[in-house]
Amino acid sequence: MKACATTCQAALICGSIASMQKKSLWHVVVAPCLLLALSPGLLAGQSSKMPRIDQQPFGSTQDGQAVELYTLQNASGVTAKVMTYGAIIYSFEVPDKNGRFTNVTINRGTVSDYEKRSACFGAVLGRYANRIGGAQFTIDGRQYSLPRNNGRNHIHGGRGFDKRVWQAEPVQGRDFVGVKMSYHSKDGEEGYPGNLDCSVTYSLNNSNEWKMDYTATTDKATVVNLSNHAYWNLAGAESGNVLAQLLTVNADKYLVADEGLIPTGEMASVADTPLDFRKPRPIGERIGQIKEKQFNGGYDHCFVINGQPEQGIMSQEKATNTVLRLALAARLQNPKSGRTMEMLTTEPGVQVYSANFPNGAFEGLNGYSYPRHCGVALETQHFPDSPNKPSFPSTLLRPGQVYRSMTVLKFGLQRE
Repeated sequence: MKACATTCQAALICGSIASMQKKSLWHVVVAPCLLLALSPGLLAGQSSKMPRIDQQPFGSTQDGQAVELYTLQNASGVTAKVMTYGAIIYSFEVPDKNGRFTNVTINRGTVSDYEKRSACFGAVLGRYANRIGGAQFTIDGRQYSLPRNNGRNHIHGGRGFDKRVWQAEPVQGRDFVGVKMSYHSKDGEEGYPGNLDCSVTYSLNNSNEWKMDYTATTDKATVVNLSNHAYWNLAGAESGNVLAQLLTVNADKYLVADEGLIPTGEMASVADTPLDFRKPRPIGERIGQIKEKQFNGGYDHCFVINGQPEQGIMSQEKATNTVLRLALAARLQNPKSGRTMEMLTTEPGVQVYSANFPNGAFEGLNGYSYPRHCGVALETQHFPDSPNKPSFPSTLLRPGQVYRSMTVLKFGLQRE
């Protein structure tokens, strides 16, 4: 695989975080730092720019809740937009090898569009990302029932965090800008026990790294598994499908699933299967070998990330003093544009979903009709159905403990 033009440390360099209380339009100015150019001349004329963040209204929900849009831009012009509805990554603009900036994540036009139907585009998934078998689980001998919104199973928290309005607070550091999104999930919401206070802090630094840092606490034993469901297309969100783009997944094993896509508990080798992405392969090269009925003719599989120890639930003291360990999860490359994206995470698994919905099921901006396989979602997370699989890393969070999770995306360009 060709090397990326940028090489960064696995952990982001973060300075102290200062809260900003103004709710109207405002800008954050961060002291400049030395930038690593993505390609010769790409940053010419941009070295004087500072990281900044803007806030503006973005409509309201059907029940009248105001939604805000935050625009984060680093010193090289990479721009991310996130909205308080669903803590959604609305757009993400990065340059190609010729310096042209394009949005590379699938989106819709308005808040109303997202409320009506969105396939979780760019949203935070919770209280439990992915599936829970039979829409139920047991904690300390008590059974909890959840909405059955995926056949007989439960997926993505039901009317989950992707459909809620989050509170936002801008943050800044030595070489980054960001926004902290917070949500209070009440005891009993969608059947889950405990009042859960959770947050995700999005930040964009001057090395073109996008960091997603999650935390959660509870007042009653519950289960939690947070993730982001952005669909990536490095050729551009409105460029067609991603079948020719190269995917690498750092996984020797995957979770075997039943007809309802609930893990059986078996971890099988990817060798000699269409799930072997240990070396870069076009997403569409062997997609035809995936069972049409079970997986709807595409990838919707959880991969077991190599060498990643169990992390996620820890004591307050450990959460304060522990530096989370990031492991490589996946890489995505678009040879034509030259764009690359490397994903690192603290999570033990990554769900690869190849947007298997029909042609024209969703429209983007200006009436653009998304084709099947218009993007690929790389959902870093604990394993599906972990509450019912004692052999899987635990997702049980108790009072006095802290849930921690972090995923970092590094954007760059291939060398010629």
